[in-house]
Amino acid sequence: MVNTGFNLNLIEDIPELEQLNLDTGRRYLAKDGSIPEPGYPSVTTVLGADKSNEAGLRKWRERVGEEEANKISFRATSRGTAVHQILEDYILGQEPKTKPMPIHMDMASGLKKFADRYIDNVRMVEGQIFSHHLRVAGTVDLVADFDGQPAIIDWKTANYPKKKNNINNYFKQESAYAVMFEERTGIPVKKLVTLVAYPDGTQMFVEDRDDWIDDFIQLREMYDTQLQGDA
Repeated sequence: MVNTGFNLNLIEDIPELEQLNLDTGRRYLAKDGSIPEPGYPSVTTVLGADKSNEAGLRKWRERVGEEEANKISFRATSRGTAVHQILEDYILGQEPKTKPMPIHMDMASGLKKFADRYIDNVRMVEGQIFSHHLRVAGTVDLVADFDGQPAIIDWKTANYPKKKNNINNYFKQESAYAVMFEERTGIPVKKLVTLVAYPDGTQMFVEDRDDWIDDFIQLREMYDTQLQGDA
């Protein structure tokens, strides 16, 4: 049965973006010309300026082997895409275009329970937004009221439960989306909600935008410095 239980108050008057996949990462231009050339980097591209996890990732790839690492990464990406699509269809009350795999449905079911309990007044689903102040653009999973307060809501999937100190970049990413959304709409959003589905359960992390946005701004400046160094 298709869900129709959410109040949808979707904001749709934001300029449409054009995605550019370049050697330096993903960038966006606005089709109405409101983003200057060469476009704004995506939020995830900016987060890539943080090299603190590179050594650990490199050691992991060496340990499991390049071929196996690529298989694991592909499965994780496919899983995340599938679960995101399930949640998008569920929130919008639309029929799925494809039949999801049972393991993806199982992981999404835990996220749906949180959605049913906490989410209402949906303003944006997989929405493209940008900020002239931060000079970034990207696609936010969900903007809606969460337990009665406007929130940036991010769906994540994982093999195991996450520890908060290992997912700081999630919160930085969401803080940027909060600023971007407010700049485009005039609606302040301070609550950041990360919902993580893994095979045996679901986790929820709730943070405040103001605790993380300065860290994102530092990464944005670091990204520019690295780009100039590579020029």
